[in-house]
Amino acid sequence: MNPVTPTRSAVLELREERRALQEGHAFLDEKCLLLAAEMVRGLRRYEALRREFRRAQQAAHAALAAALARHGLQGLQVYAPALPAEARLEVTSRPLLGIALQEAAIAGPLPAARAPLQRSPEAEACREAFAELLRGAAALAALAGNLERLLAEYRRASRRARALQDVLLPELTQTLHDAETRIEEMEQEEAVWFRRRA
Repeated sequence: MNPVTPTRSAVLELREERRALQEGHAFLDEKCLLLAAEMVRGLRRYEALRREFRRAQQAAHAALAAALARHGLQGLQVYAPALPAEARLEVTSRPLLGIALQEAAIAGPLPAARAPLQRSPEAEACREAFAELLRGAAALAALAGNLERLLAEYRRASRRARALQDVLLPELTQTLHDAETRIEEMEQEEAVWFRRRA
């Protein structure tokens, strides 16, 4: 820290600054705890969604294999898709400690696709399975983004808390101690000087 002229007012300012830094450190500690708790909740939800997504993925692969067996690759390539360009992705946002946490979903029921020339239950099951997979992917992607943002903010807050605790507070405490010690020495010197003059 910069050298401080040892005066009573400087000591009072240093004490006030130390108190503010301690409050800032306590706030950052609390923020880290809140962020960590939200990350744990998010990870639990992410794991549950990922398990559902993997089940949907296996169902989609099985449906694709059945549809391929029925129509062949070229026949399935011309089958009308389940998700036309008009489908909407709805994203809602909620704030948490200045971080925008998002949830995403495909809006409402998927619009009906054009009727295929050669309809089959296997191809319809495949189309529905992949539409369901897409719904799960939207929710999973939003949650993964939330976890990344929470982790980045946690690291930032943790780094700041450590800087306050390990660098700024010790430096300020040492500067305050040095100023108080210097004031005491100056007061003792003045007392000795007055006794000699008397």
